[in-house]
Amino acid sequence: MMLERPERHRTDRVGWLRAAVLGANDGILSTASLVLGVAAAHGSRSDVLVAGIAGLVAGAMSMAAGEYVSVHSQADTERADLDLERRELSRDDEGERRELAAIYVGRGLDASLARQVADQLMAHDALGAHARDELGIVEALRARPIQAAFASAGSFAFGAALPLIVTVLAPASSLLIAVPATSIVFLAGLGALAAHAGGAAMAPGALRVTFWGALAMGVTAGVGAVFGTVV
Repeated sequence: MMLERPERHRTDRVGWLRAAVLGANDGILSTASLVLGVAAAHGSRSDVLVAGIAGLVAGAMSMAAGEYVSVHSQADTERADLDLERRELSRDDEGERRELAAIYVGRGLDASLARQVADQLMAHDALGAHARDELGIVEALRARPIQAAFASAGSFAFGAALPLIVTVLAPASSLLIAVPATSIVFLAGLGALAAHAGGAAMAPGALRVTFWGALAMGVTAGVGAVFGTVV
């Protein structure tokens, strides 16, 4: 008898995909905006590059630290809930069986079948059954702080490098055109790629990222131009 191949779903990508997309998007957008702000304030190419490189390093470290702390807090909460559930299972096994059966009744099973399912699942892995069906904790969506931190820092640095490369290669006189134009292309590509990886339509994802990215760069360039004139 041939064994069926397990279906592969996209939910197992949620953790790293969210961190990677957020990091790359922030890298492109914040660095391009920073470059535009300094250039609009009539900074030299060296001023623009120093600001961009500083933004890359600071942003990558900030993203890593923030993502680690945030996701670690989620992991701590999950761990505390599992510890509580473990204690409840040791104190009141029968009550936990009834609780699990009631969850299955609420999902559409009749009472006798729900009790059989609860008994069999708890015989196999009691804590795993309660973690999944009572607490909503599944392995694919478990918090992974270190993975999230590295994904955020690496993707931010990658995204931030793109407008910096354009800053190095483009003529100084055209930075205010070349950087936003290429950054919008980068953002659109990132939005489409993220949507595709998550199984969503690519066009709406690209348009959403592009719109907000263009708005942010426009505001930053305007502020830089104002301060460059006043200061």
